[in-house]
Amino acid sequence: MTPESPTEAEATARELRTAFADAAHDVTPAPVPLAAIERAGRTRRRRRTTALATCCALTVTAMTLALVHALAPAGPPSVATPPSPVRPPTPSPSASPSAKPPRIVAPGERVDVGGGRKVWLTEDGKRWADSEGFENFRSVVDGNVDRSRPGVSHQSEGDRNAVFHSGLYYGTEDAARIELTDATGRKTTATLLELPGEPDWGVWYATTPPGRSDGGGGGERLALYDAAGRLLAEHPPL
Repeated sequence: MTPESPTEAEATARELRTAFADAAHDVTPAPVPLAAIERAGRTRRRRRTTALATCCALTVTAMTLALVHALAPAGPPSVATPPSPVRPPTPSPSASPSAKPPRIVAPGERVDVGGGRKVWLTEDGKRWADSEGFENFRSVVDGNVDRSRPGVSHQSEGDRNAVFHSGLYYGTEDAARIELTDATGRKTTATLLELPGEPDWGVWYATTPPGRSDGGGGGERLALYDAAGRLLAEHPPL
């Protein structure tokens, strides 16, 4: 193959350049997306602005809190509140023993009341015998007992071991309980005796420890109640 001369090579190069130039003129370039580029730029600027504003706000808030804390006056030291005292439960007053209903006895029926003593009822009143057999009597028909209204009487005798209390209650058919209170506040519920037929009187008795060194009583109070707990009479009367 015979190499081209320089003149022919230059002619060929010119022809190629001319052909490439014609081809380039025939190509229409695509339009540049300026609007999209501008939107993306605005979005990036907004993000940078928002991030910068948030960072500044957090910085200002932190500095403000630190300044307030530094300038706030020191408060007094906290004092521990002592626990509230717990009140002990208030003891409720002891209830009186449940009273038994009056015992119904036949006229002349002798009841052993302890300590060798006996008590019995007759149509005209209360009778009793002490430990030595001596008999005593309290009438309910001789006018010394006012049976027109509730009342209660009291006799006592004793020794160094115990005191025997007894008496009449009268003027009511509703008697249900007699309570004896000694000088120390100790309460004793008496036993009640009645004759058949729901009379308006009866006999009561009770035994208590001695109240004095000589075995006698003293300072006792009596209270007569009905079944509902209503006070009917007292001795001595107030």
